[in-house]
Amino acid sequence: MLRLAIDGLEAGYGAVRVLHGVTLEVRQGETVVLLGTNGNGKSTLMKCIMGLLAPSRGSILLETDGRRVDLTGKSPQDIVALGIAMVPEGRRLFPKLTVKENLLLGAFRPEARHAIQRNLELCYATFPVLHDRSGQLAASMSGGQQQMLAIARAIMSAPRILLIDEPSVGLSPVLVAQTIDIIRDMKDRFGLTVLMAEQNFHEASRIADRGYIIVHGEIAFEGKNLVELQQSDLVKSYYLGA
Repeated sequence: MLRLAIDGLEAGYGAVRVLHGVTLEVRQGETVVLLGTNGNGKSTLMKCIMGLLAPSRGSILLETDGRRVDLTGKSPQDIVALGIAMVPEGRRLFPKLTVKENLLLGAFRPEARHAIQRNLELCYATFPVLHDRSGQLAASMSGGQQQMLAIARAIMSAPRILLIDEPSVGLSPVLVAQTIDIIRDMKDRFGLTVLMAEQNFHEASRIADRGYIIVHGEIAFEGKNLVELQQSDLVKSYYLGA
């Protein structure tokens, strides 16, 4: 059984508080979407989960293999070692390293090292362009290709839970649709559990099982399934122009 449970989370930057008592959960095999426009706390929540930002209050619990692990206070490398990986907003690649070097750096997790070649071949099979450009510097690739590389780099760590922060940022509508399709395919192929922060409701809803809407750092709505999410007044107001 796999479950990520966040309860009463508060966090911010200095005197500025961004998250106000956020509570949500992601269960094994789900794709859960965290919807919200810019500046509402989606990336802050992702950073807290990954240990990049310490919350001031609340808990982040990982239930895995019959044990409960409190992620608050753990380092990012410890959290990655537990099987959680993140595709950050803006990709955050190593621009002066090659495609292959970026991918190999994604496999530093001890549990992933024995499967480097297998995962590398799977990533190349999923993203043939990465194979064709394995010796090319990451900075010289297009935005869509860089997004593919960022997703593949996360997959190289052999995660069980994949966090994806704003995959549509900086991409054309066509590339956004392609990226969402890729996320769905990778989730099914690798048996992942996914938490995706996104502001593009139309694309996110194509792969979401259910979701939450975050407004001003608070969970304003929880859709227990996709239909509930689609019929939410907040979705109609923010995303459907009703």
